[in-house]
Amino acid sequence: MELHVIESAVEDHVGIVRLNRPERGNSWTTRMNAEYRWVMQSMEDNPEVRVILVTGAGRQFCVGADFKALDHYKASDKDYVESSRNEEMARPGHGVREEFDHELVWHWGLSKPVIAAVNGACAGIAVALTAFCDLRYAAAGAKFTTSTPRLGLPAEYGLSWVLPRIVGLTRAAEVLLSGRVFRAEEMLAMGFLNGVLPAEDFAASAMRVAKDMATSVSPTAVKAAKRQLYAEQMHLDPGRSVEDSKVLTGKLLKQPDFREGVAAAQEKRAPKFGALAA
Repeated sequence: MELHVIESAVEDHVGIVRLNRPERGNSWTTRMNAEYRWVMQSMEDNPEVRVILVTGAGRQFCVGADFKALDHYKASDKDYVESSRNEEMARPGHGVREEFDHELVWHWGLSKPVIAAVNGACAGIAVALTAFCDLRYAAAGAKFTTSTPRLGLPAEYGLSWVLPRIVGLTRAAEVLLSGRVFRAEEMLAMGFLNGVLPAEDFAASAMRVAKDMATSVSPTAVKAAKRQLYAEQMHLDPGRSVEDSKVLTGKLLKQPDFREGVAAAQEKRAPKFGALAA
């Protein structure tokens, strides 16, 4: 696919995916969605990539949906649900669980960890995109808002389901019902973010986080843990989680990464893990 609004690169086993419409605040469009899905599938398929870092070009992460792209719905009889279907687009993360085969939820079906590096304003659909990433870091002072209640719209793209599971029901209600702006420091305090990094060195700091994960943990173990983490949100049976983990542990004990991890720990050196096992 020819890319117009997404940039991508691979550096030290980190796949860098950058929303690239800085003149429009990296606002989200159907084109950006199509390119984003295609690039994420490419990163998933690339054996050199062990961690995916998603960020924005310029000073903002993503200011939400492009109002020009949405404006035609006001006076049109065109159905929003039908027009937003994406059968023609790439389908990253699909086929793992039926529950994950939906917009943005597909991040959970990827085998590689996805880090959202929120370099600036994050609004509307961008909050949902960030929520479905595995880890979230933001630049100090970055602003977050769902904005939808102040636009006469509901919580979008699964935020009413995923946000309470990240920050709890009380804080999720504040975010979703007030539509107010929250600074990165507030989002960290409520548990939405894993960390707030200095704004002046944000890109380099976020890359250090991603590179450390890409070089210090087993890709096979991370894939297994990610499958456990999200699949087990779909049921309420802790005993099942325990038994499933025992079966999975038995399988991974026989993998080369386990032997390498033990040897590295005993020899007090950095591990040299192999490629992602099937």
